[in-house]
Amino acid sequence: MGKPLKILLTVIATLVLLIMVAAVVLPFVIDPNDFKPQIQAVVKDHTGRELSIEGDLELSIFPWIGLSTGRLSLSNAEGFNGKPFAEIEQSDIKVKLLPLLSKQVEVNRIVLKGLALNLAKNKQGVTNWDDLVPAKEEKKTSAAEEKPSSPKTDTSSALAALAIGGLSIEDANIVWDDRQAGKHTEIKDFNLVTDELAFAEPIGIDLSLTLINQEPQLTEHLSFTTDAVINEKFDIIKLNGLQLNSETSGKAIPGEKLQATLQSEVAIDLTQQTLDISKLKLSSGDLMVNADIKGTQIKDKPVFQGPISIAEFNLAKLLKDMSIALPAMQDGDALSSLSANFNLQATDTSVTMQNLQLKLDDSTLKGSAGIKNFATQAIVFDLNLDAIDADRYMPPAKPQAKGGKTGAASSAAVAAAGAALLPVDTLRGLNANGNLAIGKLKINNLSMQDIRLKLNAANGVVKTEQVINKLYQGAFSGNTTINVKGSRPTIALREALNNVQVESLLQDLQGGKSKMSGIVNLNADLRGSGNSVAAIKSSLDGKLDFNFKDGVIRGFNLQKMIDNTKALIEGSPLPTENKNDQTVFSVISGSATVNDGLVRNNDLQALSSRVHVDGEGTANLVNEKLDYKIHGKLIKKATGDQPEKVKGVPLIIKIGGTFNKPSYTLDVPAMLLEKNKGKIEEKKEEVLKKLDEKLGPGASDLLKGLFR
Repeated sequence: MGKPLKILLTVIATLVLLIMVAAVVLPFVIDPNDFKPQIQAVVKDHTGRELSIEGDLELSIFPWIGLSTGRLSLSNAEGFNGKPFAEIEQSDIKVKLLPLLSKQVEVNRIVLKGLALNLAKNKQGVTNWDDLVPAKEEKKTSAAEEKPSSPKTDTSSALAALAIGGLSIEDANIVWDDRQAGKHTEIKDFNLVTDELAFAEPIGIDLSLTLINQEPQLTEHLSFTTDAVINEKFDIIKLNGLQLNSETSGKAIPGEKLQATLQSEVAIDLTQQTLDISKLKLSSGDLMVNADIKGTQIKDKPVFQGPISIAEFNLAKLLKDMSIALPAMQDGDALSSLSANFNLQATDTSVTMQNLQLKLDDSTLKGSAGIKNFATQAIVFDLNLDAIDADRYMPPAKPQAKGGKTGAASSAAVAAAGAALLPVDTLRGLNANGNLAIGKLKINNLSMQDIRLKLNAANGVVKTEQVINKLYQGAFSGNTTINVKGSRPTIALREALNNVQVESLLQDLQGGKSKMSGIVNLNADLRGSGNSVAAIKSSLDGKLDFNFKDGVIRGFNLQKMIDNTKALIEGSPLPTENKNDQTVFSVISGSATVNDGLVRNNDLQALSSRVHVDGEGTANLVNEKLDYKIHGKLIKKATGDQPEKVKGVPLIIKIGGTFNKPSYTLDVPAMLLEKNKGKIEEKKEEVLKKLDEKLGPGASDLLKGLFR
């Protein structure tokens, strides 16, 4: 045994000696630069491109078989600019010699310096690397011609025998010029450094680059670090301690500058089809988002779920920092606090926020919302808002000009509102179904409680149902249908007010003492068409009815009008005192028809302790003008010492002006005509009788016929 062992050791020693001698001698014997022409010829033969090799090629043998180069460049494809397709300023790669004897490949750090790639696509859609990719040719072979495939090599075993000391790419630049799409993007200062590349072991990765985009114009600086663990089959990947830093600038970015940081732990198992994104933290300015997302069936039918939370932050400040201008609001502290948390449920066709809790200032919104189907953009929601003062977010009220007249700006605003188009395109594409409940709402200084809203929109038809169960001791209910299928939108609405206290409602709405009080009931069934508010008003048709109980109208004193009428009839001075500047009615009721925005009422009935009133007239919704006449008769003594002089005489009151500034006048000539109607009839009969006496019987009948 001793002799064979001695021979074996001698052989091994001889081989080692030969390798050492070769490592020393070969670099002096073999000059790799002698092979430049052959290398260039091979590249030309296989690619059709010119390979330029500048500087010397340096060869090393032991303990590493290595090759170092200077500047290398590969020419561009024909028809593209003169810049090289690819360039490398310097490269270095070494493979350890001795492990090769046992079929182990140990590569020292691979270094590429000054890599430059110029990728392009012309207007015809041809890229400058199409000629480097062999065209795919379909081969039709019969079953008899088919040959059994050769056994598959065990790539994982081969890779397991490969060890790389690391990868360094320094100062790389990549240009993507897409002439067909009109896009130009550059990646500059690309640097990548890794630790030793080994399976199932942490690999430190440090990456940085600058992305420059022309349209939209932006520049983004990115840095990425992580410890990656990858198995031999590449189906289990872990990214530990992942951190991504981004700094973006450009006109397309709000505020022209945005900084963000992302941290997370990521685990991917392609065999089990799972994804685990844990401890995710996204921060940008004062915004902080935390999440833990798990995915299943990520290759076949992906499902992602997990909690997401947004820490409290000042939304107004964040928007200001991003140079996003907010409109002026009544409350300077509005949008100062926003936070949210919810459970994400997402697939490749839908996304939903479950158990949503969003807090904005003093309001809390709970429920669920999402997109049921990405293809149809079907929005679904079921939300509950505890309370909100919407006036906080409204523009400040504009002061009135002197004399109670609004300024030109206010008039322009009214005109603009009348001409504002409905969002037809948005409504046509809206696909939504949901419910919203609001505990308390304040809007336009009106307060209401227990509100229920329902929305159903699809195929150009938007339907809403709205109920306010507590509205100034009464209630409101209604439904609206907007149809935007055709070229001219149509709108139909049915609304009802039940037992609403008018005085408190008007006091809140007008911000002062109300001129009316009482309980109102109203039903309306209206239809209109057009693509603006003004057009809808002018086309509005339908009907409505109303009932106003226990009413008081202040600033309108019917008794004072009666007293003034008495004085005019008697020719006496007008009274100067009247304690109560108001009129009390037990009930006012009526109905109306609406045609092209003109509301016509012919059956007004009002009952007071002093008079019985009926009325008729119109109210124009387009120009907001009133043209109304009220007839009233005394039903009891009302004017003091000589009631008989006005008793039974109708009071005729004209109402004109506008909705915002109505006027009331007494039609005295009509009242006098009505009062003396009996005497006029007597005088007329007397004249006709005399006419018969002079001209003969039948003359008066002939005269009556002429005036019929």
